[in-house]
Amino acid sequence: MRTRWVPLGRRCWSPGYGGARPAYIRAVTSSTTDPIPDPIPDPAVVVRDTVAADLHAALALNNANLPALNELDAPEIARLVSISHTALTAEVGGTFAGFCIAIPPGVDYASLNYAWFSRTYDRFVYLDRLAVDPAFRRYGIGRAFYAALIERSRSEYPRITCEVNIRPMNEGSLAFHHSLGFREVGQQDTDGGSKTVSLLALPLDPPHV
Repeated sequence: MRTRWVPLGRRCWSPGYGGARPAYIRAVTSSTTDPIPDPIPDPAVVVRDTVAADLHAALALNNANLPALNELDAPEIARLVSISHTALTAEVGGTFAGFCIAIPPGVDYASLNYAWFSRTYDRFVYLDRLAVDPAFRRYGIGRAFYAALIERSRSEYPRITCEVNIRPMNEGSLAFHHSLGFREVGQQDTDGGSKTVSLLALPLDPPHV
């Protein structure tokens, strides 16, 4: 297995980098397979901290993605942002295009998957939700979010965690996360046994000094 660091576009903002310096994300390929393509976010994509003015659009996008994301109301999404380690918003040409929220360990959050990671690891960042407006799919926004989250997390935590449905199977999301270097660390049933998730973790290298 070899690791490459792939630039994610000149205007894709990532914490820890200033101006036009590129963010990088780890793309893992097997020595026995063809390299995974390196989609580069559109130069118009800007990723920044979520602010209160973003929450109305984020809530609407969240609730348009049921049942992939659980339904929220305005107080709930505001609380998630308030307890988050990282809350990010993507814009394309100044237009809201997506959001993501990542939760640190040790907070009061009633999630079966967060609870599993809390029992398994002392130090981790849990990507609770990520949503992209359908009008801006194929802009590389998911990779831009992960690049920013990695840079926000790597100095504090050794891994990023998340889950992907495998019953029903979400092959696209699973392949995407594997291409970033996530690997399965467990499985569990959710929603009263009607779903099964693959619990994933991405090891983080500490920042280079």
